[in-house]
Amino acid sequence: MLQSHDHTRPGPDRSGKEEPVADRREESYSREIREVQSELAGLRSELRRFIEHTNRQHVDAALSGIRREYADVFIEQALSDADQRLRERMIRDCPMRERCYAAFYEFLKASAEHIRDGEVSEEVVRSYRDRLAAMRKGGKLETCSTCFTETNRLFEKQIELMRSLGIYRESREASSSVADLPDEVLVRDLLEPLANRHRFRIVQSLAAGTQTFSALSTLTDLRGGNLLFHLRKLQDAGMILQWHERGDYIITEKGYKALTGVAALYADLEP
Repeated sequence: MLQSHDHTRPGPDRSGKEEPVADRREESYSREIREVQSELAGLRSELRRFIEHTNRQHVDAALSGIRREYADVFIEQALSDADQRLRERMIRDCPMRERCYAAFYEFLKASAEHIRDGEVSEEVVRSYRDRLAAMRKGGKLETCSTCFTETNRLFEKQIELMRSLGIYRESREASSSVADLPDEVLVRDLLEPLANRHRFRIVQSLAAGTQTFSALSTLTDLRGGNLLFHLRKLQDAGMILQWHERGDYIITEKGYKALTGVAALYADLEP
């Protein structure tokens, strides 16, 4: 007659008696599982940082390529816009109109040339603002404010383009309190553009590489004017750029930072 055998060996327990080997093995397995889980969490964190770093390199390389290849296009477009706006909005019957037009246009032409640069410092931007302020002091007529306001608007539009291309990165002090956050600006330029599923998918796809209108249409299942509406929303918010008319779309510095910020927030809040 076969007899059953208990293959566990006694081991010491809390009472001084020995625990079964099976219990010790289970504890050992649990410890190993916890170690593996910890390693996997570390690997996931490293992988996330690697992906973000890789995307960061991609964005920098893409923007650098656009600056080199399309700098002339951006500058030409900025100066064409400046010429049109100045001629339309400067005071027409002012005796200084042509002289001031030439001065304003040369100012905007000089500032636009910095689009070719890999980086524009705050000192450079400040020097242009100071120069424009000095020119404003020289304007003695009551109507001068109209022309200077338009010139300043065109200059700030150039600076915004430089921000989008990653050429100009101004340093800003962090708000001391959430109460100091500009709610209207944050909602309009950051939260609302990404709050739509289609727009979020567009920004996600552009973080991986440039995309054509057709590719984005396939991705979002949107056609014509519907897709164009969302693209313009993202462009107006400064999150994406179009290389040139009918050209490919690319994520901007702001768009990439917004996307990685959302990813970091989601990782922190993920249950």
